[in-house]
Amino acid sequence: MTLPELLDLLASMASESSEETAGLSDLDHGLQCAFELARARPDDPELQLAGLVHDIGHRFGPDEDHGVLGAQRVRDLLGDRVAGLVEAHVPAKRYLVTTDASYRSQLSAESTRTLAVQGGVLGADELSSFMSCRYAADALELRRADDAAKVPGRSVTTLDHWVPVLREVADTTAVGPRREADPAAGESPR
Repeated sequence: MTLPELLDLLASMASESSEETAGLSDLDHGLQCAFELARARPDDPELQLAGLVHDIGHRFGPDEDHGVLGAQRVRDLLGDRVAGLVEAHVPAKRYLVTTDASYRSQLSAESTRTLAVQGGVLGADELSSFMSCRYAADALELRRADDAAKVPGRSVTTLDHWVPVLREVADTTAVGPRREADPAAGESPR
């Protein structure tokens, strides 16, 4: 997927009503999720973009596969971390339901319904697998932002705001994986 294709896809999501909440489009949901993550982690554009694009997989297949399908679509453009977070946001919901007795009651009706088709609570092997995922902690943060991003009429940054961020991450990905900052050399993380 190219950046113009992704932008077209995201823009088209403005006309798709969210199954989660009446009065909310799929694009509204992604924008709210990215906004939540920008507030929580202002120095982590990859996590923010994962919030923006986390549900694009709904356009390409069934709900139970949307994390994997979305990750496949964005991996070449936005890199392994964004793709890994998109893929992990579904098992993150399952992890939270498994490990936090109060979490299920916080889910929307649609998230509760989709939990069943996504596999419900994690079995012991699945729990171990999720906990060993290199993106697990960030996927949990993405999942909590996903839950908070369901407010009709909420004013957040627009898709235009995210274009330069998308371009920067895509340009960095095209060059290769991000190099970790070297604090000893006076470099700060991006």
